[in-house]
Amino acid sequence: DSDDPMAFGEVGRVGVAIDTMDDIDRLFDGIDLEKISVSLTINPSAWVVYAMFVAVAEQRGCDLHKLTGTLQADPLKEYVAQKEWIYPVRPAVRLLRDLIMYSAKATQKINPVSLSGSHLSDVGGNALQEIAFTMAFTIAYCEEVTKAGMSVDQFAPRLSFFFISHQDFFEQICKFRAARRVYAKIMAERFKAQKPESMRLRVHVQTAAMSLTKVEHHNNLMRTAIQALGAVLGGCQSMHTNGLDEAFAIPTEEAMKLAIRTQQIIREEINVTSVIDPLGGSYFIERLTKDMETEIWKMLEEVEERGGAVKLVEDGWFQQKLADSAYATFKKIDSGEKISVGVNKFADEASSTADVHIHPYDDHCTQLQVDRLKVVRANRDDARIKVLMQELVEQARSEDTNLLPKTIELVKARATLGEICTALRGVWGAYSEPMIV
Repeated sequence: DSDDPMAFGEVGRVGVAIDTMDDIDRLFDGIDLEKISVSLTINPSAWVVYAMFVAVAEQRGCDLHKLTGTLQADPLKEYVAQKEWIYPVRPAVRLLRDLIMYSAKATQKINPVSLSGSHLSDVGGNALQEIAFTMAFTIAYCEEVTKAGMSVDQFAPRLSFFFISHQDFFEQICKFRAARRVYAKIMAERFKAQKPESMRLRVHVQTAAMSLTKVEHHNNLMRTAIQALGAVLGGCQSMHTNGLDEAFAIPTEEAMKLAIRTQQIIREEINVTSVIDPLGGSYFIERLTKDMETEIWKMLEEVEERGGAVKLVEDGWFQQKLADSAYATFKKIDSGEKISVGVNKFADEASSTADVHIHPYDDHCTQLQVDRLKVVRANRDDARIKVLMQELVEQARSEDTNLLPKTIELVKARATLGEICTALRGVWGAYSEPMIV
């Protein structure tokens, strides 16, 4: 929570502070939840934020089946890439299972998870690892849900994906094409999906933050535009283009306007979105797509042989592979084998970052949020929260109980995100990362 000493200096820096459902209500003040699509970029505590969103929608009298949006909620990639976690691996996967199963029935237009290969790439994973590891995590999640009794066609149409568009233009295009083939085969052959929409890969793409530089930061505009074009040619459904100043801080309003204009120019002016798979049929594109698909399957087979994705996350195997790939990449940059224009080639000694205007941070926002939280704590029924929390803890000890209904009750009673997460830490413990050498 925002008043926890561990949150000091972090409140409002890379997102909106959410402590109670009142924060969700305030965030969407004046916005019709039935008419917009909401992206909730949250992972280890995604099920709590989802519960708050549902609670606010119910409070406003919304039809839950009209709510649309996406949660990131991808726990396995957190352990291997972004390093935001709470619980050990298996309880975290169980929470995602509960979220997927509850959402499939209660909020049928919400994507309960965005499987995020993008973050695997941003910590140095190569294109093959980005797709193969993401598909391994997909298999693990689907096995968890189907094992609990839900058929794949009940939830697979709402699985979504998040990949990166990096610097190697043709490789990235073929990566997206190969990913669609692999995913369709996994769903059809392994999970026996019947619905065509269960086999479609719906992908959001972000341009590569890892490629952005502080040196000659305006060059990031060109990098982003080319990467965005590659994503469109590769068949993405939606996109985020990075701001030119993201090597320094979260982007300024001006930087984000330029990023949005990049997308709009690609969509509206150069007419590449009028053709599906425009590079299909090219000998080079078809051959590279096929070769990448073959290598992805080899990686998936190795994951299976070694015991599956969950076990390998616990063992640190994925983490080691990504660390090795990142090391190899930066060795190439340091040696000049991999070129970064303005950094290790065509460097301009006169280039300076002194004129960069970065996003300001309001130091008063922490106290503002803490004061709001004090008011909530002072006016809620603590005795009711204590009873509900104990019920949640008991449910968490059973693998068979879905935790979402009780979590929704708790957030309606104004239990905080931090309190709910802490209670379950008492059941499952906390995650400790394996040593990677």
